[in-house]
Amino acid sequence: MYAGLQDFSARARAKNFSLAQMERMLAYAHGQNRRIYITLNTLVKEKELPQLVDTLAALAAMRVDGVILQDLAVARLIRNHFPSIPLHASTQMTIHNTPGVRMLEELGFQRAVLARELAVDEIAAIAASTPVEIECFVHGALCFSISGQCFFSSLLGGHSGNRGRCAQPCRRLYNHRGKEGHYFSTSDLSAIDLIPDLVKAGVKSLKIEGRMKSAEYVASVVEAYRTVLDAPEKSHKEALTAAKGILKYSFGRTPTKGFLGSQQPDDIANPWQKGGTGRFVGQIKAVRGKNLSFETRDPLYVGDRLRAQPKSDMAGQAWTLREMVVNRKKCMEAPAGSLVEVESPFNFTVGDSIYKVSSREAYTLSDSACQRRLDGGQGEEKLPCKLVVGLKDEQLRISAAVAGYHHEFSFLLGPLEPARSGDMQAVLFGQFSKCGDTPFKLESLEAPDFPAVLIPMSLFKDLRRRFYAQLREVSSAVFRDEIASARKGAARELELVQGGTRRGGVRETLTVVVADPKEWRFPLQNGADTVLLPLTKAAIHQIPTALPRMRGLEERVVWQLPFMLFDRDVPLYRDTLRTLYRVGFRRFEAANLSHFELLRGLQELHISTWHRCFSLNSQALSAWKELGAEAATLYLEDDSGNLADLLAAGVDVERRMMVYSPLPVMTTKIRIKDVHANTPLRSDRGETYRVTSHDGLQTISSSLPFSLTARHGELSQKGCVSFVIDLSEEPRERWGEILAAFKSSRELPGTTEFNYAAELI
Repeated sequence: MYAGLQDFSARARAKNFSLAQMERMLAYAHGQNRRIYITLNTLVKEKELPQLVDTLAALAAMRVDGVILQDLAVARLIRNHFPSIPLHASTQMTIHNTPGVRMLEELGFQRAVLARELAVDEIAAIAASTPVEIECFVHGALCFSISGQCFFSSLLGGHSGNRGRCAQPCRRLYNHRGKEGHYFSTSDLSAIDLIPDLVKAGVKSLKIEGRMKSAEYVASVVEAYRTVLDAPEKSHKEALTAAKGILKYSFGRTPTKGFLGSQQPDDIANPWQKGGTGRFVGQIKAVRGKNLSFETRDPLYVGDRLRAQPKSDMAGQAWTLREMVVNRKKCMEAPAGSLVEVESPFNFTVGDSIYKVSSREAYTLSDSACQRRLDGGQGEEKLPCKLVVGLKDEQLRISAAVAGYHHEFSFLLGPLEPARSGDMQAVLFGQFSKCGDTPFKLESLEAPDFPAVLIPMSLFKDLRRRFYAQLREVSSAVFRDEIASARKGAARELELVQGGTRRGGVRETLTVVVADPKEWRFPLQNGADTVLLPLTKAAIHQIPTALPRMRGLEERVVWQLPFMLFDRDVPLYRDTLRTLYRVGFRRFEAANLSHFELLRGLQELHISTWHRCFSLNSQALSAWKELGAEAATLYLEDDSGNLADLLAAGVDVERRMMVYSPLPVMTTKIRIKDVHANTPLRSDRGETYRVTSHDGLQTISSSLPFSLTARHGELSQKGCVSFVIDLSEEPRERWGEILAAFKSSRELPGTTEFNYAAELI
């Protein structure tokens, strides 16, 4: 089970758990031989690092089963200071190929939740190449964007999806060529038909989205998938039928197998499909006070849970149906096709949609019942211990191994009579396995050369009690001291980094991005120190003709790998990198963790990272440096305060600031239906967005480019000496104007500063 804390969780709006609650839940789960993984899968600001250290120390003390994470800062702190915590890679890390999983293996990750853009055969190839456990989403809501690569919510008010605060703008209505539609609203993933295929592919864990869902939803979905998983092969068909019967009470949007069943499915997003969660049952025809009237498409029962979704982009509201009227008579049920009148505690208008969220027949367990079960102490965590027992000079010597530590004990027995039984190891195991209410369970006991003696039962009982009491005391003390020491070490490291001094006397540099390799000279002729060329497939085809013209200036050209690079394209890019290396290029830019593996074996490289390699704090910068990066482009979503903290941090990594760029609010592999690139989409608030396509991906960008050209002088004062201007989507006639605005610290009209002057929440 995954569970979120009140901080650093990707569902910040959920009713998450305190550390005290989590400690109790972990103890209960371990007593039931179950595991809980903690979601620390958000990006962390510089000033939040001390709080993150405290959280990790608390989780290590609880012996948490694993932490799922997005930010390499979390992984680095765990690896260096709290290594007992298992590492799991969140899908927000955008791990989508074999090189990426191999990098996770090097970094000590035990499990990877792969990107949701992979088909079963692609997953199987990845799983076969690594010992890292593979986990896949199989049921729940789908992001329209590639997970971890969405800035949409953040643009509309700083509420970042990568900080757990997505406002779900993809569920809103948009207008394109006069037609309204939910162009970015996806169907819900439901891959229960593919369970045998996923198991055969080597997937070790199936992920069901349960956060922000009701208890009955989670219970029903888990029961359904468990039914299929546990069924013998010969009974699979019957189990699948039973499971689908269970799922009908856990209503979501129209189901899709997503990319699991096909590399380009047609049913993930349908603009003309209603966007609300649940089964659509009708539209409000009349409103009288708190009473709503609508014609129901499905049978309704008192006790069902309904949800009304306004036509606007406002959030819907759900309530339990307590009373229902059909033909002016109160009733407990209404057949499909009935005109029903129901009471709602919320205000809605004619035309709003009504959804059935769950049935009265669904299983439910109240919060108070869950709390009573936890408080009842059913199940406590037991630590396995291994004992080696000996007898010498009338002393019972016990060597105990618990949680990676060895402890020695000695108990005086005095003279003992010989015993008839010679199997003393079995006798000792039988006695010491009676752990009672201690926090231990005996895993093994060895008694080499233990003489056959008779130990009185009363003596045995007393020394067993004293032994486990002493073991509890010393193991707890050692563990507490270890965690305290680790916490101090991590805090001391943060203090040293955050107390660093910025480098002075460094010349300012400018990198300019252009999409077409044929335009490589323009930036260098107009004041840029380096030109950055994205390695799209179109660019790769131009390389043979472009390379001869670049001879002698190789050190001023940086080649950037695409952040999405599926296994089928890896050979092409490996060959391209080696071709560029052979003719003298040494500067390359990584846009995904997997790129460090692709660059492996090429000597004396100068590697930088793109803003899609999340760098929101000094620990992440240190992680990229340890992987071989000399420079890092700071995060596009970031705000002025955090950027200032990062620029001042004492990390020996060049920090580059984006000062002009297109603003990609979403990048997706989903084909956007009925949308033409030359016509923008418009929201009901008046914002406009354009769609572009490259190498099988669609990018939805704000019509307002990101620009900090007016902040050039201010950023220099904060300590920034390295700047990036991305002209890749700008018409050539504007390039000179943009470069001139940067040089003169002048504002460009028709642009946005994104979160810079506000706050990234």
